[in-house]
Amino acid sequence: MEFEEANSKKQINDECIINFLPRDLIERVFLRLPVSTLLRCVGVCKHWKTMIRDPKFATLHLQHASRCVLLFFQQESVSRKCYPSDAILVDEAWSQSTYAVPVIGPDDLLCSSCNGLICLYTKTSTIKISNIATGESMCIEKPYRNLRGDHFSFYSFGFHPLKKEYKITHFLSEISEGPFHNKDRSNFIQVYTLGGEKWKDIKTLEAFNLNYVRTSGTINVDGTLYWLTEDRAARWQHVVMSFDLGEESFLQIKLPTSVHEDSAYGTRKYWIRKIDGKICIATAQTFHYTPKEIFGKLKIWTLDSKVEQTWSQKYNIDSSDYIPGPSLVHGGKLLTQCSDNKLFTYKLLWNGESFETELFKMVKLFDFGPRKPENMQCYICVKSLVRLDIYKKDGIVPRQNKRGGWKLKKWKAWEKNLSEREEMWIRFHQKEHESIESSNRFIIWLNGVLPIISNEAIRQQIGMKSTKIFRDISDQHPRSLRRLNLLGQKRDRENLIARMEKFAENSKAISDAINSIISIIMSTIPD
Repeated sequence: MEFEEANSKKQINDECIINFLPRDLIERVFLRLPVSTLLRCVGVCKHWKTMIRDPKFATLHLQHASRCVLLFFQQESVSRKCYPSDAILVDEAWSQSTYAVPVIGPDDLLCSSCNGLICLYTKTSTIKISNIATGESMCIEKPYRNLRGDHFSFYSFGFHPLKKEYKITHFLSEISEGPFHNKDRSNFIQVYTLGGEKWKDIKTLEAFNLNYVRTSGTINVDGTLYWLTEDRAARWQHVVMSFDLGEESFLQIKLPTSVHEDSAYGTRKYWIRKIDGKICIATAQTFHYTPKEIFGKLKIWTLDSKVEQTWSQKYNIDSSDYIPGPSLVHGGKLLTQCSDNKLFTYKLLWNGESFETELFKMVKLFDFGPRKPENMQCYICVKSLVRLDIYKKDGIVPRQNKRGGWKLKKWKAWEKNLSEREEMWIRFHQKEHESIESSNRFIIWLNGVLPIISNEAIRQQIGMKSTKIFRDISDQHPRSLRRLNLLGQKRDRENLIARMEKFAENSKAISDAINSIISIIMSTIPD
């Protein structure tokens, strides 16, 4: 007994020997690990759990975390078929995820992303803040329930680095008379601080048109919210408005003197975007009949100084059909969407004055059809350890079931389709195993018959043909319980079809080999 206790204590000491290393050394190792690994490390021992779940460690880990692209596809109806909201993550090596992000519901709409957290607009009375890596979510009551004219693009989410506060902002829309007749406008921004008590109304400098927010979007940079609107004092030209999340103050930023003229084909459109953490204005011509589709050069200006309001044109790009947003550049490459539902990347080259695209180095990422290109959003984000349970005044939702069914009636057909495919895989795997068992039985029978055949040449001929009867299904792995995203489902369908075609081809070859062997054996039997 004493010997067993001594061995047990020695084993524990050996397992925890890493904890005798200096804390800063262990921390430096952990800072270089991905979130998925750290979440497993939490269960190793209490010491590691305390270190990893420390909010200060989460902040440090954010600085080392690699960036990835979050491609979000809004729920939509195509050819009378409903498609749920979905997301694809693209890492620094440009490989795409095939599993769904569990915190995203089928009807959720993405408002913003910040420090690994996403802000989701739901069809209920709440806004949802979720960590895409840990699966933790927080539900916050909207400032108004069933607000007429409300839109997911009117919400945004950001973090102020000095105040250390996360804030949700909401443009309060209303229908007005006067110069904005029959147009949405906003006189107030509503602000909610995570961990706070309630929403706060802050009056804007002047009423602004929300149609530009819908079409151009918003961005958050260094704790400040930016959006495009019209400058009433400058004959309705475009202007950038900013709202400091810390000071809760407004600032108007004039646009650069640029090409303002329209062409005979359509009007010039403007978008506010974020590239490498900087505020940018993108502009291009659009067609009259397809105002969301662009042509010609895409010109992008970067804000050099907010105080002096100076800009420089850094990008002069041969554009594609659609411009993603609010981010469109990752790892030195430009993301573009085509009207044929394909996503491409172009390598950006510096010509001494501005960036241009190297067209012959265009790379196709994937085909996202039948989804519509105008309903895709692009964010540069990270996977983080930022905790939501420290804001206990708000409602915390536990980690989502990775394959849980969707309750709404409209998604029953979608869920049924997924279930039917799973059943097809199960039946097909069963069919493969039955074929293997049948082939093995024939081989056993053949091994019993071969010694009876005296002709060596015939035995060798049968042996050569019998090699075609062996099956190999070593690539058959257990099906994951995780829900696939739109890209994973498409590849899963393709894999199933390809595997069934290969199975049919192999089955024919085996059948031909067996028939040929039986024919040879029968020919050796005297009449």
